[in-house]
Amino acid sequence: MKKRYLSLDILRGITIAFMCVVNNPGTWSKIFPPLRHAGWTGCTPTDLVYPFFVFCMGCAMAFSFSKFETVNVKAYLKVLKRGAMIFLVGLLLNLYPFFPTSLHDETWTFGQNYLYWLQHKRIFGVLQRIGMAYAIGGCIALWLKRPGKIMAAIATLCVVYTGILLLFGRDPGAFTLEGNVSMRIDEWLVGGNHCYHGYSGTNFDPEGLLGSMTGACTCLLGYLIGSMIIRSRDRMAATWAEGASETAPEILAVRRIKNTPDRVALRTFVYGCASLAGAMILSIWIPISKPLWSASYVFYAGGWAMLALAFLMYVVDIKGVSKPFFPFKVLGLNPLMAFILSGVIAKSYTFFNFSPSAYFGANEYMSLLYALIFATVIFCLLYPLYKKNIVIKL
Repeated sequence: MKKRYLSLDILRGITIAFMCVVNNPGTWSKIFPPLRHAGWTGCTPTDLVYPFFVFCMGCAMAFSFSKFETVNVKAYLKVLKRGAMIFLVGLLLNLYPFFPTSLHDETWTFGQNYLYWLQHKRIFGVLQRIGMAYAIGGCIALWLKRPGKIMAAIATLCVVYTGILLLFGRDPGAFTLEGNVSMRIDEWLVGGNHCYHGYSGTNFDPEGLLGSMTGACTCLLGYLIGSMIIRSRDRMAATWAEGASETAPEILAVRRIKNTPDRVALRTFVYGCASLAGAMILSIWIPISKPLWSASYVFYAGGWAMLALAFLMYVVDIKGVSKPFFPFKVLGLNPLMAFILSGVIAKSYTFFNFSPSAYFGANEYMSLLYALIFATVIFCLLYPLYKKNIVIKL
């Protein structure tokens, strides 16, 4: 297996494990508050799972793009193809088990029920948003290359996105469930029947098209951190190679200090704090909202992701403490398979008439116990892939 950046794999694995826990409680009526999503504004630990995954994707994207010798049309097509494949997998997961498990109208034929089922399946979803964010963020990263230009692109996307919300928003407000334009765009694009209906029965889809702009910003934040790590490694290798040259030893020493792993971790920590501070200031005017993936949410979630990565860089890469994180390493190696397996298993319960709430619905502790068992099952299913050094990716 190719050498991987261990702390990033572990952060991705922690994200996957927490995703399994928050998405699969014993019963939705008995959940500890930190394991619930915030209503419309605000942010709980659960609301950080999704952007952490997108951030990690962007960070890994930097490592992947560093292998491109030249940026040409083929590179852009490769990014767009991968984004489309991720979107397609998400759509197939929405369609699973590919036929209605209950009849809408018993007087209808199977064909009529099947057609009705197809006409009411959701188009967007978590993987779909990830695919769109990857395609947008990846093309921007390939095009602009330089960190300063990418930061300008992040700012531009956030301003444009917020401007669209403000310009086309309606009463009672541009950032409200009822007044945001994102819902109207998705209704026009795919139709209300193909949208999510979990927000008070409305057609608002939290993974809709418009929010992919700011989703790409979260991806680009990860890309910037990944690029910084790569540049620091390259500079460190270059200074050691210059050790026998005529370059002054004191100059080489300064260069090495600036690019040591602990300095990289410190810079990541500082950037995370700055991102959080910026988000809190921005939230005075733009609420932190995961459903809208607002600009303030981009920097708030991105800041926490940087702090988490900085902590793991210090503990794992600098101090060499990795054994306690082994389960997360296994999960982080195949995040796509973990996501697909968790979705397929949860949707397959209907075939066996199994309801977790019947056995784990007594209280919050039992509900959490089931979620932990579920996460452990996903780990056990992925462990053979880890043992055989198999990484499944698109």
